[in-house]
Amino acid sequence: MSRPERPVALITGASRGIGAAIARALAPEHRLILCARRAESLEASAAAVIERGGESALLARLGAELSEPAARLQLFAELEALPGIDILINNAGVADSAPLRKTDDATWLRAMEINARAPFELCRALVPAMAKRGWGRVVTIASTAAKKGYAYTAAYSASKGAVVALTRAMAAEFATKGVSINAVCPGFCDTDIVADAVANIVDKTGQDPAKAKDALAGFSPQGRLVQPDEVAAMVAWLCSEAAAPVHGQALGIDGGESV
Repeated sequence: MSRPERPVALITGASRGIGAAIARALAPEHRLILCARRAESLEASAAAVIERGGESALLARLGAELSEPAARLQLFAELEALPGIDILINNAGVADSAPLRKTDDATWLRAMEINARAPFELCRALVPAMAKRGWGRVVTIASTAAKKGYAYTAAYSASKGAVVALTRAMAAEFATKGVSINAVCPGFCDTDIVADAVANIVDKTGQDPAKAKDALAGFSPQGRLVQPDEVAAMVAWLCSEAAAPVHGQALGIDGGESV
């Protein structure tokens, strides 16, 4: 089967940052299901989708707390009432940080539930149907933390490493089914997560906020933060026909940090 004329794409964590940028990038040629913790938080992202792709570009806005199994089951029930999903963008995530000795079970489980288990369950629910139809795309937003690790991010790094391994396992299983499955690994990106990291550094060290932000940007050899629209452009390309041979990859978008 060839690519549908206007594929249906589900984007989790679509209310802000990278997720909202992906929604804007896909809107002109796709029909979108936007998902966030609270459906009402999707208003701005939904408006941008309609502006770029017209009223038909927005299929639904769904609220789901992906850390909660019951909420995920409710999300799956709501998805069954919608058109078949051709593209899954696993973007929702959390990035709590703490020294290892202060990384409690709750922090570990929250990272695993949102960053790893939710993408697994969404893939399990949606990818077999894509394979049966003969066309599909899965893009999971992982992190350079999956490739190299960072201090004070044991739970986060482990959860992102898990989805990269999941990506590779699924890619091997579905290689001949017309479904390409990849992960994207951004470095420090200019989003609310980095803003929270800066605030945490300032709180712990008293460092000037601008210097704290520059320190994070300094992880990249380019000396800058990745922009959400740059990640979105890579994701949009991975969803295209041109990217069909790109499969089972964990693609860095980090200014050369993880080379």
